[in-house]
Amino acid sequence: MTGARTTRAAAPKSRWLFSPRADVCVFGGSALVSLALLVLGARAGVLDGEAPDWTWVPAVLLVDVAHVYATAFRVYFDVEELKRRAWLYGFAPMVAFALGVALYSESAALFWRALAYLAVFHFVRQQYGWVAMYRARAGERGRVGWLVDSAAVYMATLYPLAYWHAHLPRRFWWFLPGDFTQLPAWVVRGEGNPGKDMVVVTTVLCWYAGIVAFNSDYAFTVTNVVIHGVPYIALVWWYARMRAPQAGKLYRQFARWPVFLATLWLLAYAEELLWDRGVWHERAWLFGAAWDWSSLKVFLVPLLALPQATHYVLDGFVWRRRSNPQLSSLTKNQEV
Repeated sequence: MTGARTTRAAAPKSRWLFSPRADVCVFGGSALVSLALLVLGARAGVLDGEAPDWTWVPAVLLVDVAHVYATAFRVYFDVEELKRRAWLYGFAPMVAFALGVALYSESAALFWRALAYLAVFHFVRQQYGWVAMYRARAGERGRVGWLVDSAAVYMATLYPLAYWHAHLPRRFWWFLPGDFTQLPAWVVRGEGNPGKDMVVVTTVLCWYAGIVAFNSDYAFTVTNVVIHGVPYIALVWWYARMRAPQAGKLYRQFARWPVFLATLWLLAYAEELLWDRGVWHERAWLFGAAWDWSSLKVFLVPLLALPQATHYVLDGFVWRRRSNPQLSSLTKNQEV
């Protein structure tokens, strides 16, 4: 009996990150929406093609690009947090921009390939991070359980990525074409961790469906983007709401969910407007006529990619419990 106690902390009152309903909506709901969009895409005749604009706006603009700017609520809009590690939050974008300019000046393809692999690392580690949060929330400390959970997440994400690399070219890509190189007892006892299991299962379903089962830009977009961006936005909003009583008046106003979402979407639209008018020239109906900034691309592209690169880098620091004591209430063994 003593050995069993060493692998698990005292039973928590709640094993959910936010609440049962919120967790199911955020993780299960986003995966369900992704899979439902596959069915809708099949019926609409776009499942085997590129993502149409009616998919791009909600999935890419309002979820994917918006979730990048959620990092601002975690760091740059929180004055106390910004002061706590000013060197990290100041130098990270500066270094990212300098590296971006250096890479792009060598080759645009080299820049996009480097950013694509940084994005892949970020996406994979985020799924692992959710599982780690659920393990901490449930007081799971066993080495074997950690190995099983880690293997499950990495198999769910790395196999589709390996398949992708082994079957190039696909009809979709991360950023640009060529940016990749070629009923158990615990249920009976009520000791499970359903939120953690839900993250693993939805990761398996969506990553396999979006990369392996289907070969289209539409399928990859609706499965990859939704389950990545929606939970992250929910997590940052939870953090902003938690920080609001200790933060300044302006931050408290921004932490209200309508203002929070409106801010993310406004920033996302502003960034995509600059991308489209200055670089891509694809959606004049949404962003307006193109600008001829071709002579500035060596600086413009790394600058516009800076929010994304900064998000990828800082995300590896700002959610570590050991260096962020203010996150303890998310993973400690009590009701939120």
